[in-house]
Amino acid sequence: MRTVFGYVLIILLIPVSVLTFYYANAEAEKVQNFDDYVEERIIIKEVDLPQASKITDKNGSTYVELYQPNRIVVDGGKIPSFLKELFLQSEDKHFYDHSGIDAAAVMRAFLVNAQSDEIEQGASTITQQVARNIYLTQDRTLARKISEILYSYQIEKKLEKEDILNLYLNVIYFNHQVYGVEAAAQYYFQQPVDTLSKAQMAFIAAIPNNPSLYDPVKRFDNTKKRQERLIDIMAREEFITPEEAEQIKNETITLKVRPRLDLYPDYSTYVMDELKNLIAETEGYDQQLINAEGDARDAIQEKLNARVSAVLASGVVINTALDPAMQQKAVDAVNNVLAGSSVQGSAAVVGNQSHDIVALSGGREFNRGFNRAFQAYRQPGSTIKPLLDYGPFMDTYGAGPNYLVSADKFCYQGDCPSNYSGAEYGMVTLNEALTKSHNTAAARLYVRTGMERSFTYLDKFDFDRVIQSDRVNLSASLGGFEYGVTALEMAGAYSSFVDGTFTKPHAIKNVTDLQGNVLYQWKEQPIRVWSTATTMNMRGMLTSVVKNGTGKKANFSAPYIGGKTGTTNNYRDLWFVGLTEGYTAAVWTGKDQYESKYDNIRYMESYAPHQLIWRRIMR
Repeated sequence: MRTVFGYVLIILLIPVSVLTFYYANAEAEKVQNFDDYVEERIIIKEVDLPQASKITDKNGSTYVELYQPNRIVVDGGKIPSFLKELFLQSEDKHFYDHSGIDAAAVMRAFLVNAQSDEIEQGASTITQQVARNIYLTQDRTLARKISEILYSYQIEKKLEKEDILNLYLNVIYFNHQVYGVEAAAQYYFQQPVDTLSKAQMAFIAAIPNNPSLYDPVKRFDNTKKRQERLIDIMAREEFITPEEAEQIKNETITLKVRPRLDLYPDYSTYVMDELKNLIAETEGYDQQLINAEGDARDAIQEKLNARVSAVLASGVVINTALDPAMQQKAVDAVNNVLAGSSVQGSAAVVGNQSHDIVALSGGREFNRGFNRAFQAYRQPGSTIKPLLDYGPFMDTYGAGPNYLVSADKFCYQGDCPSNYSGAEYGMVTLNEALTKSHNTAAARLYVRTGMERSFTYLDKFDFDRVIQSDRVNLSASLGGFEYGVTALEMAGAYSSFVDGTFTKPHAIKNVTDLQGNVLYQWKEQPIRVWSTATTMNMRGMLTSVVKNGTGKKANFSAPYIGGKTGTTNNYRDLWFVGLTEGYTAAVWTGKDQYESKYDNIRYMESYAPHQLIWRRIMR
């Protein structure tokens, strides 16, 4: 009864609205005509429909679909004429005859629906539905209905009929956040729309009339019944023969619903963070943020977030360097080595030639949220020594692996670090000092080079949270930083031991539109860090660490292998960072938070999970 009353009300309101505008127009004509009046107030802008974006791996395969919403805009020429006619016959039979409003259709829908238990035929024209879905809301109010009529009037003036129909077929809703016929075909049948059978076309055409009632997943029988009614309409209107109609209705409909692709969350969560940084750098938001404070900074951040959302809604392809096989190895290694423990971990792997991030583990059993690979800042322990102590000293003085340094007691400005065992080792070579990770030798080299000069090397790696107070403390030479570093930062820094240069690693290779035009791309250039001699000497010393020193559990047979262990005070962080011919990787293990000052993971030290994880990834 409510539906009948609603249609009666609409029937009465349309002529009232028309008359109202007619008499209002008569008065307004003294100033301007009706067309000019509407033209000023109803502006039909060019439409860029929001559509899905995706993230691809190094092979071009999609591993994440970003629905904002799930729409794939398709050219009208690729939409089968049979499918178009299905919608025309069921939604707007006189589409090509009216000018956006079909008053007769309202009366016709009233009569048809009054004889049915459901809404069998819609009263809104296709043009009205385009107006509602693109320019207006779904509110059921008189004001919205009048606006819909005016917008439809303008749309018909501005666009060709075929353009209006194509817009409609790309905006209509098919439930499950699916919009448009192409996305519907791929969601329900995993086929492009132009490959669907007539039975499949009629099936998806049944959905938009009432997406909840005709939800194929939850109410398949309802959808099937409406599909058959649509086929009967097509037969009645002689678009198909009665025999063909029966054949189409008898075709078995098998849904092949494919959930949204969302693989490798450890990696994709970083990609989304990097995308924001890439857009910020490309479009100048990063500089604006540096120069702003307080509310002004918050406003810029909001603009940046809105810009990122707009880019994703435009339908882009984010091409990344993800190596699926290496990614799976990294995730499995962290999960399996730390299984059953309360210890967490993270890993980052960088390609030595490309300087791309090829794999990330955000933590044991990571499921979004806090991604330890790039968000966990931890003290690096002795893994900092090659970067801040040995490398700068050897590069400054031209020293080689056999240069002698004291590993006895050492104090500087009241700070007296000790070796791990507490023992003194006298004069040792740089190679032995690094291999055995003697703390006093590393501290001496740091002071000899000069703290300020040593940090000029470290600054080239762009560590995000190394601050001024770190630069004046002896503890920095042993990894004692105020905030610390991430696994990803360490992997990038150690990649400088490949050829002596550093290129900031990224996951995103480029961002293109759906036609392949490059929209965003990093423009990093390599920076020279180490001389050729220093690079070769450090590579040899890092190999000694793995073959003869503290990193033996990471060792395996390889053309080249080298790395460095790191343990922080009170045994709260265990690190291993190293490289092979193909990759550089950093692994951190520890706890996110410790319950007391006595809490630690010393019991894990002999097991060496950090080294075992690294070996499993790199082997």
